[in-house]
Order: sequence, then structure tokens, then C-alpha cells
Amino acid sequence: MGVRIERIDLPGFGVRNDVITKSGCRVSVVSLRSGERDLAFFNADDPDSNAASISLSDDEASAIAEVLGSSLTLSRLSALGEKAEGLFNEEISLPNGSGFVGHPMGAMKARTLTSASIVAIVRGNDVVASPGPEVVFESGDVIVAVGTRKGLDALGKLINNGPS
Repeated sequence: MGVRIERIDLPGFGVRNDVITKSGCRVSVVSLRSGERDLAFFNADDPDSNAASISLSDDEASAIAEVLGSSLTLSRLSALGEKAEGLFNEEISLPNGSGFVGHPMGAMKARTLTSASIVAIVRGNDVVASPGPEVVFESGDVIVAVGTRKGLDALGKLINNGPS
């Protein structure tokens, strides 16, 4: 069985979106008309009985969404590399003092020059998933890329040599 999502209207209050896990537990995001939101957990045997609830600020909700989305993106990349022959993913550290530090990703022209795609940037404990060309590289960034072996090797050389 796949993931099941249920939407429950809460007339006058907002809406509740439930994700039902394999074990039958409901993890819910309750979005109120006021803009507030709660993360709630319901027991499998009683979907109307709230087992626990946490109110989330905008920043907290955004952080949870980013963490879940980023970890999912990286795990799917790993699985994809195992399934697609000739397609690889790799983490490449941006060297300290690189000429790319402080410049937007688009200036690297990685995909154009190497045919490899940068799909995430790891910064310490944070992940920038699907970075756009405007994202500025920082010292210590680890670039997560997908491509052929030849493309990833070319990207590694580009990153190590810096801008020409």
C-alpha cells in the first residue's frame, strides 16, 4: 500500500491534512485560518483522539519541511544511482579559497561545461536542496551532484581549478 493522505475540512477553523503511516498512525498538519499551524499525532485505533500536538511558528514549520525534503531528496538520489546504470551521484567539497566562494552557482556554469547537475549543497548541518543559480557558494560547502562518471570527473576538475 502506498502513502495515504486525507484532507479533513474543519469548518470555521481551517483544514487538517493527515498522512497515514504503514502502522496506521496519523501524522497531521492542522492549518488554521489564522495562519497558525500545529503538527499533531493521532493513534491508529482512534483517529479523533489527539495523542500529541505541537504548535509551530513559520520558521519552525519551514525548518521541518526543509529537513524532511532535503533528507528525502538525498535518499532518493542514492536509490536512483543504484537503479540507473551509468548515473552516479557524488559529494564534492568546495576547496577553501576557491574562486567560486562568494559567487552565485550560476556563474560556475557547471551543467553547461560538464553535463553534471548540482542537486544540493550541504552547509554544515543544513542542506540547500535544488539550489537555484542565484545561490551563493560559501567556504566549506559540499556540493552534491548527479551525472555520468565523465561529467562528475569534469565537475570535480572545474571545482578544484576554480573559474578560468
